[in-house]
Amino acid sequence: MFKIKAADGTNNLCGRRIAEIRKGKKLSQRKLATKMQLLGFDVDHYFIRRVENGERFVTDIDLVIFSRALQVPICDMLSAEDAKL
Repeated sequence: MFKIKAADGTNNLCGRRIAEIRKGKKLSQRKLATKMQLLGFDVDHYFIRRVENGERFVTDIDLVIFSRALQVPICDMLSAEDAKL
């Protein structure tokens, strides 16, 4: 089955930006996962790693939880340059 991928072969457009935002806020992947768990989203640091490395597809629900946990607008996790498919 055909799967849509970004130009660089990753499965999402937001992973790199999420990593940058997380590191800018001095959060480890574990701490981000804990913040997401407190928001009712059952994830672990492996989930965060897979998203940031572009190994996992990201849903709109995922983006909302990342946005809340990182306290940034969803648009900050997406870039027009990243959308060059």
